[in-house]
Amino acid sequence: MEWSADARLAATPEEAWYLSTAFTPGLQLGTVYDDPTTPVMVTGIEELTSIRIPSGRIIVDAPFHDDEIWEYERGEPTQPPRELVQRVRPGTYRVELAWTAGPYEFFGEQFDGVACAATRLVISDDAVAGWEMGLAVGDDIDRLPPGEQFRFFSDANVGCFADASAWTTLAAPFRTFVDGRPVERDTQMLSDSCERLSDDTLGADLVTFTAESGGVVWLGRTATGDVACIAVTSGMPGAKA
Repeated sequence: MEWSADARLAATPEEAWYLSTAFTPGLQLGTVYDDPTTPVMVTGIEELTSIRIPSGRIIVDAPFHDDEIWEYERGEPTQPPRELVQRVRPGTYRVELAWTAGPYEFFGEQFDGVACAATRLVISDDAVAGWEMGLAVGDDIDRLPPGEQFRFFSDANVGCFADASAWTTLAAPFRTFVDGRPVERDTQMLSDSCERLSDDTLGADLVTFTAESGGVVWLGRTATGDVACIAVTSGMPGAKA
């Protein structure tokens, strides 16, 4: 039996096109802002790193929130992270970036316009047949107003994938502040200013990625409904998803 998305969660045709195109090198994703004659092309997919998810439970959220710094400094309770309802097999998975390029001129200087259009957590290499919005624990689709979407928010324009069972330990370095300023953290620096933080005792990781103001979490499903990937777009101007 073929999978069919809940109409309330299914990506619109434009959103599905954007998500699929972003991960297909050689295709045109759009045009340069204020210059419809210059295309923005998908130039390649980069394997950013790997991530261990020993619990099979995944958090997709900002690693910290600016409006909770007071609570971080004083050890006060904060809002729980957005843990996806969708579970995956415990294991190690690839995190990939979709790169685009759209050359432009600014004050007489030429720029290559290279940018990350989307990030995905690859669960399998099976083909994606459709996209749907990923629900988090506590989301109630019956109470979502028409036209609205569930999403995470990030004032710092940073999102992350992380193992849910190790969240407290993995997120702690991002939530350590003194006098309102973050304390330097010991993380592995990756492409596009992404970071990877590991806890070998728990065998789990947290990987950050660019997400302008946060974003919708998209589940790429196969024809049978299995999850092939979990994706978040980077918030490019004029993006359809």
